Amino acid sequence: MASALEEEGHEVRIVDSIALGYGLIDLARELKAFDPDIVGLTATTPSIYKAYEVARLAKELLPNCTVVLGGPHASFMSVEVLEECPHVDVVVRGEGELTFCDLVNRLARGLGPGGVRGITYREGGVVKWEEPRPLIKDIDVIPWPAYHELPMDKYQFEGLRFGAMLTSRGCPYKCIFCASSKLMGKVWRGRKAEDVVEEARFLMDKFGIREVEFLDDTFTLNMKRARQIADLMVKEGLDLSWSCSSRANTMNEELARSLRRAGCHSIYLGVESAWQKTLNFLKKGITVRQVVDAFKAIKKADLNVVATFILGIPCETGEMMLNTIRFAKKMKPTLAQFTIFTPYPGTEAYEQAVRENALLTHDWSKYDTLTPVMKHPYLSPGEIVRLLQKAYISFYASLSFVANALKRKLVLLLIRSLKRVSLSLRDYVANSIRRVIRPRRVPTPPGTFLSSPMP
Repeated sequence: MASALEEEGHEVRIVDSIALGYGLIDLARELKAFDPDIVGLTATTPSIYKAYEVARLAKELLPNCTVVLGGPHASFMSVEVLEECPHVDVVVRGEGELTFCDLVNRLARGLGPGGVRGITYREGGVVKWEEPRPLIKDIDVIPWPAYHELPMDKYQFEGLRFGAMLTSRGCPYKCIFCASSKLMGKVWRGRKAEDVVEEARFLMDKFGIREVEFLDDTFTLNMKRARQIADLMVKEGLDLSWSCSSRANTMNEELARSLRRAGCHSIYLGVESAWQKTLNFLKKGITVRQVVDAFKAIKKADLNVVATFILGIPCETGEMMLNTIRFAKKMKPTLAQFTIFTPYPGTEAYEQAVRENALLTHDWSKYDTLTPVMKHPYLSPGEIVRLLQKAYISFYASLSFVANALKRKLVLLLIRSLKRVSLSLRDYVANSIRRVIRPRRVPTPPGTFLSSPMP
């Protein structure tokens, strides 16, 4: 959005509070120095209260500024956000480039926000909702991010300068725990392979980037395009190591080998459960057989597999969850991520949880995928947390993980994992149970911000 605004002739400043290690005092200094007319914030669900804190700070320092909030949580809970936080003036829903530019241009002309498609705003104490804005069909027209406004030297991974790229938007799948298709549309839109590789080269040449993560929901959704990108990276001689996400039904040996030749080292694969019944419940659109085949294809190409699994899914018993943990160990991914089923606003899971009065709390800071936030038909919150503990300890303390880490020369990874296991999760478990039993709906205290003001 910063680059889109710059193309419109606006002066923009980005503050990445996380990368810069900023707290409220640092942020106040930045706001006073730049003195913006508009402060833009973004936040996910668990970080929404921190965005409120930044909005409050902006209004205290700059009473006449317009505070605009975007991101997935605000997109789906725009009315509630404006009712909860009097310091937020406008919410931009969904894709922000065209909507935010339209809004900023109107405000610059002295006009109000009314009539801008894709926003929810407050006018005279009344919350108003404008019609949705159509999705951007050709995302190649969107300018590259304003990297020059970011602290690029702060982004590092294992000693290498790190960059993140987004090469597509939208998802045709219907997973009930994911809001991507509602946020970015059900129609997948991918950038041209040539433009993707050109941006990657720019990051290398301009900022010395050597490690890239492609942040697409599913980088391999269009398998032909994914291979085109990989082949072009090889042809252009890009000296990059990188990672991306895939699905069990959009991966095969040929594609995996192409990605590996182009410098890819890791594939994120959403497995979720070992049970076909559960995958059907989640509307995942894959089979357990496809998961097994994808693992084989990725490993045969000598790529790391980072597999994700979900515990606490409403249709599963404790024994079914234990079987998923055993399945994770049997498949031997390089890394395994276990999370607790969390119904985020905007998802089908959230809508169902609201209908059935199944939510344990509306304290959004607890929606961190590590804390149970909804009732389960078979297990208590404490039992689910203990299963999460068991999953991590049994996987990372297993001989198969240690052997695989040594085989792949992941010594640092092995040391960190064993250290985490040796510390145990008892304190975390006890704290999580207390948070569920005694939920408090209060803003999280200010600290390192998960929202980035964009004046």
